[in-house]
Amino acid sequence: MSKSAAFIPPGATLGVLGGGQLGRMFAQAAQSAGYGVAVLEADEAAPAAQVTGIHLAARYDDPLALDQLARDCAAVTVEFENIPAHSMQWLESRVSLAPAPQAVAVCQDRAQEKALFARLGVPCAPHAVLTASGGLGAVSTDLFPGILKTSRLGYDGKGQIMVQTAADLPAAWTALGGVECVLEKKLDLAYELSVVMARGRDGCSVLYEPQQNLHRDGILFASFSPGPSITPDIAEAAQNAAATVAEGLDYVGVLCVEFFVLRDGRLLANEIAPRPHNSGHHTIDSCTVSQFELQWRTLVNAPLLVPRQHSATVMLNLLGDLWFDATGQQREPDWATVLAQPGAHLHLYGKHAPREGRKMGHLTCTAATPAEARQTALHACTVLGLEPF
Repeated sequence: MSKSAAFIPPGATLGVLGGGQLGRMFAQAAQSAGYGVAVLEADEAAPAAQVTGIHLAARYDDPLALDQLARDCAAVTVEFENIPAHSMQWLESRVSLAPAPQAVAVCQDRAQEKALFARLGVPCAPHAVLTASGGLGAVSTDLFPGILKTSRLGYDGKGQIMVQTAADLPAAWTALGGVECVLEKKLDLAYELSVVMARGRDGCSVLYEPQQNLHRDGILFASFSPGPSITPDIAEAAQNAAATVAEGLDYVGVLCVEFFVLRDGRLLANEIAPRPHNSGHHTIDSCTVSQFELQWRTLVNAPLLVPRQHSATVMLNLLGDLWFDATGQQREPDWATVLAQPGAHLHLYGKHAPREGRKMGHLTCTAATPAEARQTALHACTVLGLEPF
């Protein structure tokens, strides 16, 4: 589609590949502006399928479903990065699609991400790409201790193993299936942050302020905006790096770049998500324009409004663990007490089977100051039985 693509007015149907919580929140945002939404997702009870007018219950590579999606929709986007490349390429030839398959392909592969960072001059962690067992012995000892990560299909801490020494590398590589991996040097982290942004077909971009992120067991636990440790210089450098990545990909849509900040002050890019991001969920309640509104705006070629944050926030992920008491009996968390707190905004995703580590929803705590938002979030942690931060 051309750079000067025409505006798609409300009343048109927008498509999304993927039916999880990101698709659900995209659908809700687009529907509030008068768009219809169709979702392609095999799971009959998927979160996005519960709120959309059209649900194509099929695999992402089903030719009949893809054809119907292209016929029914004025434009199509993706909910997550692991959509089959051939499905995206087929759709791109028949309907307006954003982001482009080529951009998503880079974000599907850690090795390609590292190559992109190098090409664009965006610093990242020291690393080596491992493609075969024969090359394991040639890895520099400077990369140990390190973290071995599969190049593809890793998320929320999955697909990675800590490797202390070179002698441990062959067993770790075998445990990950003997597939292409990236070995990253373990770094002395001060904290992590992320930048969510949107870029239109005309090349214009808008960015949110960085949020500081706290992970537990490889899964995002909390995001803080403004981030208590993020200095103005770090914020500017992170935003500039994210904009460079988006331009280098000729990206259209919403994306997130995650960063490490080391104890020596260096900022290193970690990975790219070609979609709205968990750490950006607070924008629904804290900003004049949410990341999901920006997603539909990029898709329909609407002007991109610069987001303004009107509230300080702490966002807590709500995992399935919260639905079980100390004896393992399932029960509903005490939402009434949580929601009695001013500024507590509950978002549940409509998932019917809670289990350990499964993202069931999030709670955004907004306030006039970061200290007040933190106190609301800490109170919620006490009520829900979460370890305080």
